Amino acid sequence: MSPRTVPGGTWPPAPRRAGAAARLRRALRPLRRPSRMAPSRPWSKPPQLLVGGFALVILVGTVLLSLPAATSGPGAAPPLTALFTATSSVCVTGLVVVDTPVYWSTFGQWVILVLIQVGGFGIMTLATVLSLLVTRRVRLRMQLRAGAETKSVTLGEVRQLLLGILQVTVVFEALLTAVLAARLVLAYGEHPLHGLRLGLFHSVSAFNNAGFALYGDSMESFATDPWITVPIALAVIAGGLGFPVWVELYRHARRRREAHHWTLHAKITLVTTAVLLAAGWAGFLLLEWRNPDTMGPLSVGGKVLTGFFQSAMTRTAGFNSLPFGDMHTQTLFMTDMLMFVGGGSAGTAGGIKVTTFALLAFVIYANVRGESSVHVARRRLTEGVIQQAITVVLLAIGLIFTATMALMTITPFTLDQILFEVISAFSTVGLSTGITGDLSPPGEVIIIVLMFTGRLGPITVATALALQRRTRRFEYPQERPIVG
Repeated sequence: MSPRTVPGGTWPPAPRRAGAAARLRRALRPLRRPSRMAPSRPWSKPPQLLVGGFALVILVGTVLLSLPAATSGPGAAPPLTALFTATSSVCVTGLVVVDTPVYWSTFGQWVILVLIQVGGFGIMTLATVLSLLVTRRVRLRMQLRAGAETKSVTLGEVRQLLLGILQVTVVFEALLTAVLAARLVLAYGEHPLHGLRLGLFHSVSAFNNAGFALYGDSMESFATDPWITVPIALAVIAGGLGFPVWVELYRHARRRREAHHWTLHAKITLVTTAVLLAAGWAGFLLLEWRNPDTMGPLSVGGKVLTGFFQSAMTRTAGFNSLPFGDMHTQTLFMTDMLMFVGGGSAGTAGGIKVTTFALLAFVIYANVRGESSVHVARRRLTEGVIQQAITVVLLAIGLIFTATMALMTITPFTLDQILFEVISAFSTVGLSTGITGDLSPPGEVIIIVLMFTGRLGPITVATALALQRRTRRFEYPQERPIVG
């Protein structure tokens, strides 16, 4: 249609020519960085919320433990002692610079118990919710065919998720409390109320993989008592598996007559945990069988029991039925490796997690075979998961190396003692060769940073890497450097 003259101009109007600024904005629009998540959404910054929440709980615990009522003697605990104990409690580690049953009053012990429960429950809850958020985001963005991996629970079922975690926690802790209290009252003559308090404290500490004990020698007095050590070991293993695995076990129990599809996460966690538990059990027996300061004086049954107990404690709980300060250097090094791996994801255990360890093993296996992709149990691993696993491990190694160098500079202890302490703190294990109470104030600060970073570091790093997916608008030419 040709333009015609109308009052006020022509019709249709001639298109306006865009100015230089408008043309530049249109040209640059495809290169703009995609907008980030709106800050008003509740999951805008999950890693920051996780770190801030736990730091706040530690601060409150430090204030409570600094009160004069928290100590059994006159005066109040020094701020650094209160901070160390609060961090160890919230991060469910178990390392202590003072004797818990002697130094802290009943009020202080209750504060430690509450901090352990809040820290353990919070870690399980937040880690599970964040893992669901990550899985959901990855599924939506990458359009993965992972229905089997995400159908267990969804983000809309957070209330049911919290109730499920609470129920699992209450059931395990109540059962363990009853068993321990009954054993302490009937076999050791404890007063019923005192026995109940001891049972409750150690059950909460065990299920949350904390390792705090109300006995000066931890569990060494009960080394050959299976009614004490076996329930504690089973609770430690249960808490270290993680809530997603318990969801799978519960569904498998309900569908015994039906074919139940196990998720890849559950398969890896259960198999790797069993393998590491058996390997640690055999390693302790082999290395400490004739050690006169540890297993040597025990009977065959006592040696088998203590070997199983110590292997389970590397899941990561700081109870010990044998003195680690008297163990061989080879045993300490083996324990270092087991503590570094830790337990399952979205649970109360620390370390790099058994899934990370297993995935890297499959990556190595695939590379040795010359395969271009990594397959596990008829599933192909994505590049993002492999990169996350490598990043978590390398950051952990770097942190452990730095802390070990720092402690070697400022403390007189040997390398095997310092390395054991550093890995125990980073992996939130709580086992020690006995040097924790002799650390200088700078050394205590280093251990505090390790416990906090080790507890939240793998979670926050993995979550941040999974949530911050950015698409590059261009790629540089490819080149392959020489490796090896």
